[in-house]
Amino acid sequence: MTAFTYNRLDKNNAAVLMVDHQTGLTNLVQDFTPNEFKNNVLALADSAKYFGLPTILTTSFEQGPNGPLVPELKEIFPDAPYIARPGQINAWDNEDFRAAVEATGKKQLIIAGIVTEVCVAFPALSAIEAGYEVFVVTDASGTFDQTTRDAAWNRMSQAGVQLMTWFGAACELHRDWRNDIEGLGALFSNHLPNYRCLINSHLAHTS
Repeated sequence: MTAFTYNRLDKNNAAVLMVDHQTGLTNLVQDFTPNEFKNNVLALADSAKYFGLPTILTTSFEQGPNGPLVPELKEIFPDAPYIARPGQINAWDNEDFRAAVEATGKKQLIIAGIVTEVCVAFPALSAIEAGYEVFVVTDASGTFDQTTRDAAWNRMSQAGVQLMTWFGAACELHRDWRNDIEGLGALFSNHLPNYRCLINSHLAHTS
């Protein structure tokens, strides 16, 4: 039996790819409620900003029914590479997108998008083939239903993609509470109401 190697997310070697979070495509997401999904996507974006991770935004066929990038992501990352693909369904098929990924110099890719079995799975599988470590943020990726989602998760995990949540990814990137208690606590509090109660209790106890 081959020994397991735990390769942790490393904030010095990771980049985030936000794939096709577009206003039209958000209407297809049925495996989360609209509010849950929006919160998860923005939580991942805020995590990327908090840890200073290179972040790439991409859209597919904006002039069609997919629609433009959700405005909140552009507001969070006004200076990030933004690749509006003219038609390629698999973002990895777009030369500008691949060049932007390569330019980060990172070998760990954190990916989320709409829809899971296409816009997430296709570039995730392509990146695995290209030699990257790939981590898909499951709760910031959405699709039609649970059956579709499970099929996509199975396909990716069998290929070596690691499936995570935004909260798990943030904890693994942070490694140690002592690195920044208030900063990480604020990140969690902004997106998890129960965690806000926990942090408020902690602050009241320590103040």
